[in-house]
Amino acid sequence: MELLEQRILSEGRVKPGGILKVDSFLNHQIDPQLLYEMALELKRLYAGEGVNKIFTIEASGIAIASLAGFVFGCPVVFAKKSKTKNISDALYSVEVESFTHGNTNTVVVSKEYLHPEDRVLIVDDFLATGAALVGLKALVEQAGGTVVGAGIAIEKEFQGGGNLLRRQGMRIESLAKIASMSDDGLEFCR
Repeated sequence: MELLEQRILSEGRVKPGGILKVDSFLNHQIDPQLLYEMALELKRLYAGEGVNKIFTIEASGIAIASLAGFVFGCPVVFAKKSKTKNISDALYSVEVESFTHGNTNTVVVSKEYLHPEDRVLIVDDFLATGAALVGLKALVEQAGGTVVGAGIAIEKEFQGGGNLLRRQGMRIESLAKIASMSDDGLEFCR
């Protein structure tokens, strides 16, 4: 998606350790017009799939997932990275490793929000190693639902997670795919 790529080139910063900082428009300060355009593109890509639920993981995926839910006309559910006092004990849970945070979380979602009849589109801001997608897919499968695919804002293709999951049969549509990153900048997949 050219609009997103232009924003990455103009405002993104490559940090040591394979980190792309896009917090001026995507995951700290949010540009809702850009995210709305991204959500429209996801709707176009997944038209006809019968999506009736959008699913993400807290926290930075929630913004784009919310706008996707708006354009798809369906609820948005997000998995929590820890069980809080106000969440039911009836949970689906899975361990998920975070590339960005360098830790592992027990990710949970209440059983009242995922069901066997759900046709779920997983939405997230980044795809690197694929651990979050694997975990979210496992949660949907625990509920008996169907994952129709994943909509990703930015895929770091060079980290291999997306290609591994595609080889396993998961449909992944990434709005910007980065082929390589270094201190000198980045290059998009073409």
